[in-house]
Amino acid sequence: MQGSIRGALHYFFDGAKLIATPGFRRFILIPLFINLLIFGAVTVLLIHAFSDFFTQILQLTPDWLDWLTWLLWPLIAFIFLVVYGYSFNIITNFIAAPFFGLLAEKVEAHATGKSLPEEPWGQLIPRTLKRETIKLGYFLSRGILVLVVFIALFFIPGLNFLGMIIATLWSCWCMAIQYTDYAADNHQFNFRALRHRLRQQQLTSFSYGGLILLGSMIPLLNIFVPPIAVAGATLYWVRELNNGHNAS
Repeated sequence: MQGSIRGALHYFFDGAKLIATPGFRRFILIPLFINLLIFGAVTVLLIHAFSDFFTQILQLTPDWLDWLTWLLWPLIAFIFLVVYGYSFNIITNFIAAPFFGLLAEKVEAHATGKSLPEEPWGQLIPRTLKRETIKLGYFLSRGILVLVVFIALFFIPGLNFLGMIIATLWSCWCMAIQYTDYAADNHQFNFRALRHRLRQQQLTSFSYGGLILLGSMIPLLNIFVPPIAVAGATLYWVRELNNGHNAS
């Protein structure tokens, strides 16, 4: 497996350092405000959903199986946290896509010393939203299959943790695609070709996506994770993924 966990850590923390500098703070104010609003809504929905779900399980479980219910509690809580982080990112990225595309452009200019041609907002917004729709279609079409596999394995003793691993790896892959795509889309780089490049560095890609997912699962911290992820993923694109041959 190509790539490294260390490389993913470097990209993530280099991205965090970069957006903290004065030249980049103005590019993340609007996304942070959007994240704050979404954070409140998604967090409230998650708490209610988890409470209702666990209450129903307790009501449907015979008294003599109560011990099994409480053993499953950590697994169910982890599943909800993964869904929380995944949903938070999907909603945030769809709304803030134009701003994240601009942030990726500025990070790339800083890293390479070369600025991309300026693009009017009238072209930038439709292009980025179209790309988000393509990504959303990819995530949903494959995600449904992953969900079916997860549900099937969840009720098989000894294999339910395998289902959790599959679902987590899928979420990590989605996070890696989501955030590296901003820089790729600025070059109008083919979405399928981007996925191929990410697979060539699987360990880095999955590790980087895992860091994003982990940060997205932690309330309050997840407000700051998306712009950090964009910056780090853009550095990943510049240093490893973009070999100078753009695909149309």
